[in-house]
Amino acid sequence: MTGYGRATGAVGGNTLTVQVSSVNRKTLDLTVSLPEGWEALEPAILERIREFAVRGKVHVDVELTGAAGGDDLRWNEGAVTAALDKLAALAETQGVAFAPTPELLWQVANSTRRTGEQPAVEAGQEALLAALGSALRDFAVMRAKEGEALFVDFLGRIAALRRQLETVALRAPQVAPAYRELLHKRLRDAGLELDVEDERVLKEVALFADRCDISEEITRFRSHLEQLAALVRSDGEIGRKAEFILQEMGREAHTIGAKANDLAIAKQVIELKNELERVREQMANVE
Repeated sequence: MTGYGRATGAVGGNTLTVQVSSVNRKTLDLTVSLPEGWEALEPAILERIREFAVRGKVHVDVELTGAAGGDDLRWNEGAVTAALDKLAALAETQGVAFAPTPELLWQVANSTRRTGEQPAVEAGQEALLAALGSALRDFAVMRAKEGEALFVDFLGRIAALRRQLETVALRAPQVAPAYRELLHKRLRDAGLELDVEDERVLKEVALFADRCDISEEITRFRSHLEQLAALVRSDGEIGRKAEFILQEMGREAHTIGAKANDLAIAKQVIELKNELERVREQMANVE
C-alpha cells in the first residue's frame, strides 16, 4: 500500500527532517538514507518501521540541515582545488583545452560543501526516533485511508463473484438434460430412431452427467467466498491469507470450466476468472 509521512525535529542548531514513503510490493523491502556517521541508528529505525508495515517498498529519508536552512554552508576548498587539478590533468592528456566555467566550478564546489559540524549520533538519536514516530503515524493514517477504499472495492467484487457463481449454479442442472436432447437429435439426424428410455442412451447420459457434475466445486467456491468476505472484514493480517484463498478459488473456477462442458457456463467461468484476477491484483497491495 502507498503511504507518506513527514516530521521534523531539532538537533542542536540543526533541523532534522524525516520522511517515510512506500509503494506497493508483495514483500517488505526497507531502505534507509541517513546522514553520514549516523548509520548506527539504522537497526532501530528498521525495527520501528516493522511495527507499522508488513508489505511494501518502504523508504526512510533522514536529512540534517543548518538551523537557517543551510545558509552556513562552507566550501571544502582543498577538495575543490584537487578535483580541478585532476580535471586539468585529464584534459591535458586528451589534448583538450581546460577552461573551467562558472557552472563547472559550482558543480565541483557544491559536491564538496559542508554544513558546519555534524552532530554526533548520540545527540541525534532521541530526536530522530521522535520525528520518525510522528512521520510513521501520518504514514499509517494515509495507508488506512487507502485501506478503507480497498475494503469497499473488495466487497463489491466479492458480490460480483457471488452473482456469477449463482448464475453457474442455476445453469448446472440444465446441462445433462440439454445433452440428452442433443444426443437424441444427433441420433435422429443420423437415421437412428431409439427410444428415449433405451438403456444405451440412458447410460450415455448418466455417464455425461457424472463427468460434468460441478456441484462439489460450486460448494467449495461458495465456502471460499465466505472465507474471503470474513477475512476482509477481520482486523488481522489479510494479504497472504487472501492470496491463498484466491488461489484455491482460481483452481475451482478452472475445474468448473473444464468439467461443465457447457458454453453458457464457460462464459461465466471466464468472467469469474477475470474478476478473481482483479481481486488478486488489488489484494497484492493489502497487508
